[in-house]
Amino acid sequence: MTTTTIKGAAGEARVLRADARRNHTKVLLSARKLFAEQGLDAQIDEIARDAGVGVGTVYRHFPTKEDLLQALADERFIGLAEAAQAALEVEDPGQGFVEFMTYSARVMTEDRALSEAMDQLPGLCRMAAERVEMLRLTGEVLARAQASGDIREDIVPEDIPALICGLGRAVRSEVERPTMSWQRYLEIMLAGMRA
Repeated sequence: MTTTTIKGAAGEARVLRADARRNHTKVLLSARKLFAEQGLDAQIDEIARDAGVGVGTVYRHFPTKEDLLQALADERFIGLAEAAQAALEVEDPGQGFVEFMTYSARVMTEDRALSEAMDQLPGLCRMAAERVEMLRLTGEVLARAQASGDIREDIVPEDIPALICGLGRAVRSEVERPTMSWQRYLEIMLAGMRA
């Protein structure tokens, strides 16, 4: 019997059998898809149906909807931290900064639930960000771009998540302004940040 250890909702380590691990993965994949499409309104029974498991299986892995959202936020912030690390390895600091901002904007605008969670469940996102030291990494990416003269000196690391969240909010109301895209908003934002 193959087992895997995962972190539970409260951070405790849990050992999963292979079948439970497969169900855990299916639930996360379905939740990511449905939350990205429907936002925080996505329902657990829809996620279970999409994953091909029972509602009880979802609740065994994630006792509350917030626990499921936390797992998804943790995954997203791990990806953001990896994007920041990759940006630090780009030879041109200004280009690295743009790549990091582009990745961040894409994640925020394509994942409706994450965008809504940043507004409605800030503690959940703050916890996910702290786990991967997101503010420190963002500060390093920003400092390199400022030191190279690409980005204005008056911008601070805390500005970056605020700007990206604002971009997410703007795109959520895109139905009323279909000619605007997240890429256009990002380019306007980056133009204002350049030294």
